[in-house]
Amino acid sequence: MNYVLDQGEVVRMAARVSVVKAARQGAGLVGLWPLDDAKQLDNDAKYGETLQVRMTRSLARVMTDEDVTIPDAEFVYEGAQDIPGRPQSLVDALLAANEAYEGMSGFGESGDADLVTHAATALGTVWSQEEAGAARLVLAQVDRALCPQGPLEPTSDPSVFATRLASICTAFAALMKAVGCGREHVEAVLPLVLVLNGLCERSGLPPLFMTDEQIVGLAGLADGGGKSSDSQADALADYICPLAGQEWDRHRQDILWDPEEAKRKAKEDDERKSREALNAKFAHVPEDPDKPPVEL
Repeated sequence: MNYVLDQGEVVRMAARVSVVKAARQGAGLVGLWPLDDAKQLDNDAKYGETLQVRMTRSLARVMTDEDVTIPDAEFVYEGAQDIPGRPQSLVDALLAANEAYEGMSGFGESGDADLVTHAATALGTVWSQEEAGAARLVLAQVDRALCPQGPLEPTSDPSVFATRLASICTAFAALMKAVGCGREHVEAVLPLVLVLNGLCERSGLPPLFMTDEQIVGLAGLADGGGKSSDSQADALADYICPLAGQEWDRHRQDILWDPEEAKRKAKEDDERKSREALNAKFAHVPEDPDKPPVEL
């Protein structure tokens, strides 16, 4: 399989509405850096931990088709090897998902395709020798085109962000084709979900998230999802970018979250609801014109 990242296709896709919108959302997140507030740094670290829990849960749910919960994923993330009352198959899937997730942590720095095949093995994904070789070729060509000097610095420029995001979507379409993804071969896409975040990290973009249902939907795009006039890369961009933008908005909100401000707003909200309930309770009582006004 020969593959070259088509720069003309990247430029065209970078102007696509879904890509432009997500790029603005992502640039808004990256614009917060460098973080120098202790509270925001702590919030960002917590976001990273929560993202691993959420992602490994999604992977395990696809792998087992079982109701893996957030508490399940948190227990395993914190080091549990078994969970009383829960199927061991579920725990094993979470352990495998964490192994793959953590094994891919160096991809953003190195771009090493070996990390991808190791993640696939950990997740129980079976790629043929031809599929694995094709995936390696695509990754190598994309890396030469995107990161010839190594990982890119984060950017808050929406235009530059859009070009990088379009490059990733274009490359991802080729990766899905290389490993034969589809609704009948959903497991093939599991390592690629981690590769997607690895490519984002290597390109200076923030990570994104997918639920188990969204991962299955992603695999289904290989079967011809999207409008008939769209290329697979277009369909992928329109699928991935709204999810990315939503996650980047969440990441930004998580970083800016202030517990004291949240507590104050919650108190104000409770007081407002109490006043509204009290007003509703006595709404039927006629006003006494001689009674002095009372401020609630």
